[in-house]
Amino acid sequence: MPASVVVGTQWGDEGKGKITDLLASEMDMVVRYQGGHNAGYRIVVDGEAFSLQLVPSGILYAHITPVIGNGVVIDPAVLLDELDRLLERGVDVSRLVVSGNAHLIMPYHQELDRLTERFLGKNALGTTKRGIGPAYADKSSRVGLRVQDLLDPKIFREKLDLVLHEKNLILTKIYNRPALNAKDIASKYLDEMAPRLAPMIADTVGIVHDALEKGQRILLEGTQATFLDLDHGTYPFVTSSNPVAGGACAGSGLGPRDLTRVVGIAKAYVTRVGAGPFPTELDGELGELLVERGHEFGTNTGRRRRVGWFDAALARQAARLNSLSEIALTKLDVLDTLDEIKVCVGYEAKGVRYNFPPYHQSVFHEVTPVYETVPGWQSDVTSVTTYQQLPSAAKNYVKFLEEVTGVTISVVGVGPGREQFVRPS
Repeated sequence: MPASVVVGTQWGDEGKGKITDLLASEMDMVVRYQGGHNAGYRIVVDGEAFSLQLVPSGILYAHITPVIGNGVVIDPAVLLDELDRLLERGVDVSRLVVSGNAHLIMPYHQELDRLTERFLGKNALGTTKRGIGPAYADKSSRVGLRVQDLLDPKIFREKLDLVLHEKNLILTKIYNRPALNAKDIASKYLDEMAPRLAPMIADTVGIVHDALEKGQRILLEGTQATFLDLDHGTYPFVTSSNPVAGGACAGSGLGPRDLTRVVGIAKAYVTRVGAGPFPTELDGELGELLVERGHEFGTNTGRRRRVGWFDAALARQAARLNSLSEIALTKLDVLDTLDEIKVCVGYEAKGVRYNFPPYHQSVFHEVTPVYETVPGWQSDVTSVTTYQQLPSAAKNYVKFLEEVTGVTISVVGVGPGREQFVRPS
């Protein structure tokens, strides 16, 4: 049975957790394929909210095997804390499997992340300062420590001594910070955390392929979104990995022919956290209204999100980059009170019309959105249980988004709850 992928089509926070949770009910395995604990997602089950960072959303289903794939970078302290909080709330976490090839976030990654962002000043990228970028940098530089190293204390200490020598020179000579102690780090990781993590560590590539051969259904989930992708996003205001659907193969060990369904998640408007271009951004009272109604604050960081109108040019590019088979539209209810709604259908810059984001960053920073305006519905949709119950204007908005993006919308979210969604067909 081929695998499905869930991917954000904007700048993150599109509601991937809810849609992933919805799709997970049909799956046997949920695999997280990239990112770290720099992005969280919130799932509401029977009125009870669960905020997850590293643990795949499938953990909330007793029949699912949740897998953290090789493409993820893991802070083991954060992972264990998250598991403990789930245990306290009665969630069975014994099914979790963690790839031995996933890379570890180390204390020097976090320290360097904080220092680098601080020294960038006004040019700061807006990172969460949790060590994600430096961990991926060490992975590419081939000096990273992996989860499997926790199972071999000798190798762990040898690798740590080697890399810490360089990191301490940077900390002390460049940033005038105290050196980190290798023995203290090794003791924390090997003595405190490794014994708890060891039963979870496995060959996840073999596990996911065995599942496919048995005809099981697999869902691949990432963090962040298409335009935070290291290669295809608004660089340098991006994450340090590849959230696009293609990254699901590298981060899980599956091959391209194993993927046959790619579900793109899009808000009925757009949000962004941190610095970077945002052509449709809204300020003033309307922007504050969307922030308030959409509760647009980071799940992990609490940072206020920037908000703007739906951007069809971004959505078209996301459809190309991810080979989207469908779109799941979230937070339609946030627009309930508006009398009219704008949709960006393209851009203009220096007399040139763009139907997709221009490749050159200097042009993209200067584009002016081309809007079309559609009527609002000014009616509460949070209680509807079928698509037919939506106001005509709301259904027309969904249809218009299908037309301007060229992608079928298969699910429409009408509230934060697990069951608050409708299907157009």
